[in-house]
Order: sequence, then C-alpha cells, then structure tokens
Amino acid sequence: MLITPTQNMSARVGRFENRAIGCTRLWRVLNEIVAPNLPRICYLPGHRPGVGPDMTVTSSVSTAPTSTELSIKQYSRRKVLAVWVAAALPMAALAWLVAPALAGPAPARRFTQVLIVALCAGLVWQFLLVVILVTWERSGLRWPILHDALWLRPPSTASRRGGLLWLWGVLPFAAGFFALQLLPLHLPAVANHDFGAFLGSAAGRATLHGNWGLFAIIVAMFVFNTVLGEELLFRGLLLPRMQNAFGQQDWIVNGLLFGAYHLHQPWSIPANMVVGLLLAYPSRRFRSAWLGILIHSTQSVYLLALVLILVLH
Repeated sequence: MLITPTQNMSARVGRFENRAIGCTRLWRVLNEIVAPNLPRICYLPGHRPGVGPDMTVTSSVSTAPTSTELSIKQYSRRKVLAVWVAAALPMAALAWLVAPALAGPAPARRFTQVLIVALCAGLVWQFLLVVILVTWERSGLRWPILHDALWLRPPSTASRRGGLLWLWGVLPFAAGFFALQLLPLHLPAVANHDFGAFLGSAAGRATLHGNWGLFAIIVAMFVFNTVLGEELLFRGLLLPRMQNAFGQQDWIVNGLLFGAYHLHQPWSIPANMVVGLLLAYPSRRFRSAWLGILIHSTQSVYLLALVLILVLH
C-alpha cells in the first residue's frame, strides 16, 4: 500500500494528539493527588478545583493557610475562655490570697519576696498548662510537634520567610511597647504588689543588695513570664487556635484577653490591653509566636539589668 506524504503527516499528527491527551490526563491525576498538600502547585488552565472552565489560573503563590496551619485544632469560644480562666484565676489567687497568707504579718520586704515566688509558681503553671494541652492534642512533645503546634517558627508571609521579617516584626512594635510606658494608662497601684515600686524603694534596694538567691528567682520569673509562660500560652497556644471562633479579629480578642488576664495587678489592665495588641498583631501577621516572645522579652531584659545593678550595688 502506498502512503502519500499527506497520509504520513496525518498519522504523525494523530500520534501526537494521543500523546498530548495522555499527558494531560496524567497531569490531571497528579494534580488531584498532590494538590491538597502543595499550596504552590500550578494547575492547568480551567482545571483548578473550584475554578470554572472559562477561567485561567496563572497564580503560583498561595496566600491561603498552609496544610500545617489547617492541622492546628481550633478552639471554641468557650474553650478559649476556659484556658484564660485556668491562667488568670490562679495568678489572682496567688497574688491576693496565697502570698498574704504565707507572708503573714512579716515586714514589707518579706512579703515582696513571697509574692515574687508565688507569681513565679503561677507562671510555671501556665507553662505546664501549655504542655498538658499540646500533649493531649498532639500525643507527644517532640520539637517538630511543638514547632508547628505553638508557632515556634520563623516569621513568614506568602512570599518570604525569615530574614528582614524578624526586623519588621520586632523593632516597630518593641518601640511602641516602650513608648507606651510613657503614657498615663496605669491606674493607681497597690504599692506592695507593684514590682516597679519595689525596685524604686529603699526597702527594695536593701532587699536586693547581694541577694543572688532572689535574683535567680527573679530571672526564672521573667523567663517564664515572657518566654515559657504568658507568651507561650497567649501567642503560642491560644492565638493559632482562635481564628475559627473570632475570624480576622482573633488577634484583637487575644490582645484584650491578655490585658484582662492581669487580675494579679489590675491597675495595669488598660495598659496591658494595648500591650497585648502590640504583641498579638505581629504574631498573627507573620504567624510566629517568636515575635511576641522577643518583643515582650525586651521588657524583661531591661528590668533584669536594673535588678542586677541593685544586686551588685
């Protein structure tokens, strides 16, 4: 049988079309299998799930939550409130009931030392509360689990991770944090419950002079305050689990809850609500609890420097 050039060309075109159809089918299958786990996958025009056949998809970077974020179990409003109560009420009880009962009629210097130990115990309890809840949720405490479950990861956006985001996520908010101290937002304080007043008093200076044991307890209190206690609880545990309950306002609610949590020093609640917003926004914006920890820890470093000077003086 004689095959003309036209017939030969038609046969080649037919084979090419069959191969193209086969490749298209394979690509569709791969998209269906892999797409749920790759937020940056590129779909064929008209074949992205949820997109109509007449629409062309050209985007390559997704701004939607990653599969890791979606795997974090969300809390109901009731559970968020329950965790808040479990953190706030023990601190209030330790400050206003336990510490006075343990100190008795002792001098003010003795009461302040007992109060510091009591509040440190309350912050350690917050760390244990986070450990208990994460263990219950994830059945383990390996670093990869904590890294994702508590947002202990570098700051990131849809197109960038780490790098300059550390600066943009810390410096402006740390500056706002310190500027806030200059505003008259605090209510009148109870002198023997105010750590700042204690540091500025003659009794405080006398108590701290050469007192390395008390200094070690204060260091532990600050570590659990801004790293392992308050920040790990509010920005590491609660904030990633509040989106379903509060939507885009989750960081606002988180900041206000943080302020209201300070029942152990209620005169600072208005200022700490603003502080909570300064800590919650960058943590939510860049999906990293480290930002809240770093911003809050600037206060701890400053106060520890003052305490060390008083111990050495």
